[in-house]
Amino acid sequence: MSTPLPGPDGRPRCGWCAAAPEFIAYHDQEWGVPVTEDIGLFESLCLESFQSGLSWRTFLAKRVNFRTAFAGFDFRKVAHFDERDVARLLADAGIVRHRGKIEAVINNARCACDLVETEGSLAAFLWRFEPQEERAAPQSRSTSPASVALSTALRERGWKFVGPTTVYAFMQAMGLVNDHVEGCVMREKIERARAALDRPTRGPR
Repeated sequence: MSTPLPGPDGRPRCGWCAAAPEFIAYHDQEWGVPVTEDIGLFESLCLESFQSGLSWRTFLAKRVNFRTAFAGFDFRKVAHFDERDVARLLADAGIVRHRGKIEAVINNARCACDLVETEGSLAAFLWRFEPQEERAAPQSRSTSPASVALSTALRERGWKFVGPTTVYAFMQAMGLVNDHVEGCVMREKIERARAALDRPTRGPR
């Protein structure tokens, strides 16, 4: 389990912030803030699948490049990518050039379109797997029953590179769980944001 460490302003934060200066802004402004917008959720799932086995610092540095390469992660546009786009992406030094993961993003974009048709929105489907209570201490695990359930549901619907660990990292980042450690300056802020959140439900876009 991580313990809070003082940042440059003296306020306690999750210990992983100390690994790189740019982590502080990401921690304070993004990590764990609840997201209910479809494209933001799709982007996070894609980046987490690309990040598996690599440093998140690399992805913060390359995130703008990824957004440019993948049409802003608008899954309706990415769903129409073809072999020419795969070739273009494999030649793009600004992103991680992994054929399997590039093809998975395109595949997952098509699956996301299907989910919107059946569920009303991607958010409505993903937030259905928000755990109702958390028994484990923050940052004490890399998977959870909820991430296993969501991973299984996505893979049954044809999604790729969405294993339980990747999905748990996604749930942490998008605020489906509050995994800021006890004592972190952001934990109570995220808890208030989650309490005030209007959860997405099935319906037309």
